Amino acid sequence: MSNFRVHDAGDFETVAQFLDPIEAQLACSCLEAAGVPATVADANLVQTNSLWAIAVGGVRVRVAASRLAEAREVLAAFDRGDFALPEGCDPDEWA
Repeated sequence: MSNFRVHDAGDFETVAQFLDPIEAQLACSCLEAAGVPATVADANLVQTNSLWAIAVGGVRVRVAASRLAEAREVLAAFDRGDFALPEGCDPDEWA
C-alpha cells in the first residue's frame, strides 16, 4: 500500500478493472514500484462474494487523475512483458 495521503492526491480515476483481486493487487504493486501511487477498491467485497464481481464492476485499481496517463503507460508496459525476468533467470541471483 502506498504512503501518499488521500487528501493530497486530488480526484481518483480507475485505471484498470479485474475480476480477480490478486490481479488487481499485482497491477497496483507494479504501479507503485514504478513510482505511481495507486490503490485497490472493492477487493474485499469481491473476495467476500465473487458473484458480486461483475455487478460492482470488478476490483478497481485507482490512481490520482493527474497520474492517469503515466499509470496507463506502466500497465501497458507490464502487459507487453517489459518487466519480465529473462528466460532461465535464477531467482537466487537477485536475492
